[in-house]
Amino acid sequence: MPKKRSGGGLSPLQQAAKFLGVSVLAGAVMAGIALPAAGALGLAAKGSVKSFDDIPANLKSPQLSQRTTILDAKGRQIASVYSRDRTVVDLKDISPYMQKAIVAIEDSRFYQHGAIDLKGVLRALNKNAQEGGVAQGASTLTQQLVKNYFIEEAGDDPTKVAEATQQTLGRKVRELKYAIQIEEQLGKKKILENYLNITFFGEQAYGVEAASERYFSKHAKDLNLQESALLAGIVQSPSRYDPVNDEAEATKRRNIVLQRMAELGDISPQEAAHAKREPLGLHPSQPKNGCITAVQGAGFFCDYVREVFLTDPVFGKTKQARAKLWNQGGLTIRTTLDPQAQQSVQSSIKDHVYKSDQVATAATIVEPGTGKILAMGQSRPYGFGTDETQINLSVNQAMGGGAGYQPGSTFKPIVAAAAIEGGKSPAQQYSSPYEMPYPSPVAACNGKVWRNDPGKPAKLTNENESEHGPYGMKEATAKSVNTYYVQLISDIGICPVTDMAKKMGVARADGRPIDQAPSIALGTQEMSPLTMASAYATFASRGMYCTPVAIESVTQTTGSRVKSLPVPRSTCSRAMSEKTADTVSTLLKGVVEDGTGQEAGLGDRPSAGKTGTTDERFAAWFVGYTPNMAGAVWVGDPRHQRKMINITIGGVPHDKVYGGEVPGPIWRDMMNGALEGKPVEDFNLVDIPDDNGSGGNHQGQGNGGRHGGTDGGANGGGHGQLIGGLLGGLTGGGATGGAGDIGGTVPPGNIIQGQTNGGPNGRAVGGTGGRR
Repeated sequence: MPKKRSGGGLSPLQQAAKFLGVSVLAGAVMAGIALPAAGALGLAAKGSVKSFDDIPANLKSPQLSQRTTILDAKGRQIASVYSRDRTVVDLKDISPYMQKAIVAIEDSRFYQHGAIDLKGVLRALNKNAQEGGVAQGASTLTQQLVKNYFIEEAGDDPTKVAEATQQTLGRKVRELKYAIQIEEQLGKKKILENYLNITFFGEQAYGVEAASERYFSKHAKDLNLQESALLAGIVQSPSRYDPVNDEAEATKRRNIVLQRMAELGDISPQEAAHAKREPLGLHPSQPKNGCITAVQGAGFFCDYVREVFLTDPVFGKTKQARAKLWNQGGLTIRTTLDPQAQQSVQSSIKDHVYKSDQVATAATIVEPGTGKILAMGQSRPYGFGTDETQINLSVNQAMGGGAGYQPGSTFKPIVAAAAIEGGKSPAQQYSSPYEMPYPSPVAACNGKVWRNDPGKPAKLTNENESEHGPYGMKEATAKSVNTYYVQLISDIGICPVTDMAKKMGVARADGRPIDQAPSIALGTQEMSPLTMASAYATFASRGMYCTPVAIESVTQTTGSRVKSLPVPRSTCSRAMSEKTADTVSTLLKGVVEDGTGQEAGLGDRPSAGKTGTTDERFAAWFVGYTPNMAGAVWVGDPRHQRKMINITIGGVPHDKVYGGEVPGPIWRDMMNGALEGKPVEDFNLVDIPDDNGSGGNHQGQGNGGRHGGTDGGANGGGHGQLIGGLLGGLTGGGATGGAGDIGGTVPPGNIIQGQTNGGPNGRAVGGTGGRR
């Protein structure tokens, strides 16, 4: 065991002896001689270092991580993302000054020696022995390149990075053998090119092209003498010689490089003296990394693209494989984002909702028939500051979003679609009282049954007391009548609705299953704007649902080779018949023309849509479409704490927020801009008779038993029938009535006539809330 000095460490003589051992090893390696398992240096006595011949000679140049460029559908850059900011360039695209400067300061005998410079080793040995420390190294550019290969392969794993840079004899042995291999395979010019592309220049810049852009805002091929000397000097210690943070130290280092170039004859003494007098000439550019730099407010869409890349198996079978591909970069990702639509979304949001408002808005536009996401934006920008967020309010939780928001009455068209697809006529009428308990029992999936609590039955109301039936589907949809749609789902059963939702891609934003309860008809399940926009696109495409897609194509550049990668494709499937979709479009066209969504109308361009406002006004929606585009707008508090009552949004005060009043105009303005210049197309409408409201006799049948009633006109009368032993449910022109035995036959009418709280027309009163 060698003795140490009292101050710690080996003595100069001992250091010299150790370095001599390394130099002898280097000579052996250069000669290609295999070392014995236990030689004079004891390199493998305890298995710490393999013999030279045992080290695999299969080192391959790693695919250098580069920046990835994300483009919109027109080929314009949205953002640049990278784990290492690097652009690989050919040697011919690097200034000759730069090539000479890096060789001069890092390995002046580069073109004279092989993989190992024995003369340099001995020179360093002598220098270090004289100074009693390690003042000078002896690694050639080739050896440094190998070390950088190991670091590149380690990526961002701190353990692997430590292994790649540890100062051990074992690593040196391995490095030396690989250096020989590289010298034989690549040659000097390619080694120099690879070194200039892989090495770190500080300020997040890897490779000379990124460094040139970072410090001088120019390409590497345009670097002059003093700029090249500055960059070459940084390599030894990027933090110490950082010209942005320490101009004086960087200047001294640059001048050392210039002096060395003059000594080697690369430049004249006069050129060196002139260059030394020049200022650094910095013209730095800020790193532009990540979705935070995205243009036109597309940061959240950019983030969604990243999430797709990291989660879709088409980009790799495992999470690790996908992450490795993403971090390697060098990708050009062309997306579906339409710049006109995106600009329109952002402009409309800015006009209607301020980022400092107590509530936020999120909006998404998709293309019917293709699933392409055309625009995605929100009022709280992508960022880390006040009134900023990294949560994408437009998408599901698994894709970087939140837990979603209750869509309110925008879910009702899905119930209508399920009913019509199952054979219900859009002329179907229900008593639709102002207030009623949830009907019970109601058939659910897998033979299950939902039941209301007979002791304390859950109730619901319409938005206004003036809203009471009888209504048909057309008027009930236009006025967003809650009791109509609860009667409809109780009639057809819950399972057809959840099945239709699944076919339309409608799922909870948090990934949980949709509840098996009739209240889902009123939009109680949390959804994301992207989900709702894609679902309504099904109506626009006449019944074809297409899964949303954000990526058109991906190419990867490796050196001079460019290859295309497979990308996720939209899967389109028929969710409903054309007739059903056209019928729903006819219903929703009426909402915009004569119902709660009139403020969302697009003038001469046909449109259809539905408003939605949740209980206590935590969220408000408008979801609508034309044959060309479908879009969803949500407004609310992402934390679900601020009710939209007595609130100011976008500088406009509101006593109560309605879906048609705030989200509606946002939708109108964003769609008008997005559709400008696009062809005006009409829907394939069907004839739905207008509701006459005069009552008459109607009975409906559905899953879980019978449910019907007689709407006896202005003076009441008639009878109501309701299975489940539920007192007060359906009509008979009065408040509520009907009774039945659970699981038994439907009793005859007139058991209980509707008289309670009826007033002149026998209508029920009372209750609050509702969704519209």
